[in-house]
Amino acid sequence: MRLLIRATNWVGDAVMCIPALEAVRAHWPDAEISILARPWVADLYRDQPFANRIIPLDASVRGPFAMENIARELHGGHFDCALLLQNAFSAAWLAWRSQIPERIGYARDARRLLLTRAVRVPRAGEISAHESYYYLELLRRIGWLDKLPAITQIALHLAPGSGETAESHLQTAGVHAGSLRIALAPGAAYGAAKCWLPERFAAVADSLVDEFNADVILFGTSSEVEVSRQIAARMRNQPINLVGQTPIGELPALFSRCQLFIGNDSGAMHVAAAVGVPVVGVFGSTDPHGTAPVTPRRTLVQRKVACSPCFLRECPIDHRCMMRVTVADVHAAALKWLEQPPRA
Repeated sequence: MRLLIRATNWVGDAVMCIPALEAVRAHWPDAEISILARPWVADLYRDQPFANRIIPLDASVRGPFAMENIARELHGGHFDCALLLQNAFSAAWLAWRSQIPERIGYARDARRLLLTRAVRVPRAGEISAHESYYYLELLRRIGWLDKLPAITQIALHLAPGSGETAESHLQTAGVHAGSLRIALAPGAAYGAAKCWLPERFAAVADSLVDEFNADVILFGTSSEVEVSRQIAARMRNQPINLVGQTPIGELPALFSRCQLFIGNDSGAMHVAAAVGVPVVGVFGSTDPHGTAPVTPRRTLVQRKVACSPCFLRECPIDHRCMMRVTVADVHAAALKWLEQPPRA
């Protein structure tokens, strides 16, 4: 069978989809599985064992004429089935225009008529609130999975040699050989409402440098250059700033060379957790029951307020959910992991 899977667009969602992708591979061990994904997700999925081929979908491709061209290309792939993990109407439209005979996805976003197997969306309370089970439940409802598994760890596989390449990259950037490394990811692509305060990131980073002689490494996309500049300007100790310099495909290996990750509820947090790094995740406007990193090596920091979770991109009031998370809160969470013996 030739199977096309339309991946989700957000990096965090892409990581939380991994158990479903592994379940598809287990159900169809001999299938030729292609994953259609935006470039940043495509780079993350390369070298993973659940796919034979990754097809990047250019983020700039929009409009009916451009999508028609993609549909013609996909039609030439002679796919037997399309599994739509992305919820959007456009995903179903593209599979339909590609003339893929079987088109499976949740019946939502006005796309029911474009699907050959339109699956009812789970109601509240039917399955675990965590988003990873949303994708697994789709497979269970179409008979590709007997029952929902208990997920305790989502893992990304590192390509051979990628760890050594990452180590070389870090040392070239100024990281000391053999040092304790702390990855700091102060941004969140979804919006500023998910972001802790730059001055508090700086204070935590300085305290850990003082206590452990650690190297603090700032990670993020090019859109997060300004927040990283603010953090570096407020620190007494100079961090290694790799913001805007690390493609998403290199992040797993780079994080694997660190001993701790501190960041907001973001795609970077999920990537770090998926390579086994202890994670300190700061939550405010979102709900950790739905999007916490799936790993036993995590500490979530949150001060509940009445208006959280709101899931807004920008806080319309005083950002109280993040204002109430103190430097001491995050520092204590970090110490829990840094004071443990190193893992073999």
